[in-house]
Amino acid sequence: MTAEQRAFWDRFCAETGYSGEPVDVDQFGDSEAMADELLHLVLTGQKQATCALARWYEQPGARFPEPGDLSVILDGRGQPACVIRTTKAEVKPVREADADFAWIEGEGDRSFEYWWDAHIAYWKREAKREGFEFSEDLPACFEQFELAWVPDQAERA
Repeated sequence: MTAEQRAFWDRFCAETGYSGEPVDVDQFGDSEAMADELLHLVLTGQKQATCALARWYEQPGARFPEPGDLSVILDGRGQPACVIRTTKAEVKPVREADADFAWIEGEGDRSFEYWWDAHIAYWKREAKREGFEFSEDLPACFEQFELAWVPDQAERA
C-alpha cells in the first residue's frame, strides 16, 4: 500500500470507526482507461459485481473474497477512490456465468452477450500476458459488492 493509499484507508477508519486492514487494494480492468471507466460505474452504483479468474486468489498471500470484506478501489493512476464491501462471492466455472450476474456487473449495455465477449477478451489477454491457456472451464470468482464509502460522503458507510 502506498503512503497515499494508507492515508485514504486511515481516513476511512477514522470516519467510520472501522479497525482493521483492507482485504485488497486494487483497480478494476487492465488499463488506465478501463480502470477509470469501471470506477465511474462503481461510484454511480451501476457496477455492483466483478468476476476474476480463481487463479488470482490462489497466489501466495491472497484469498477468495468473503461477505463483509472491505477493499480499496483505485482509479487508473493508482489513486484511491472508494471502499467497497463484498456481499456475496461464489467460485464456479466461467461457463456458468449468467445474465443476472452480467446485469449487476453493470458494464456495457449490461447484456449477457456484452459481458461474455468483454470478459473472454479480457481473460484471453491475461492468459497471453501470464502464459497460461484460457478455458471456459477455468474456475472464476463471481463477487458481488456494495459501495461502502466515498470520501466526503460518509453517510454511505
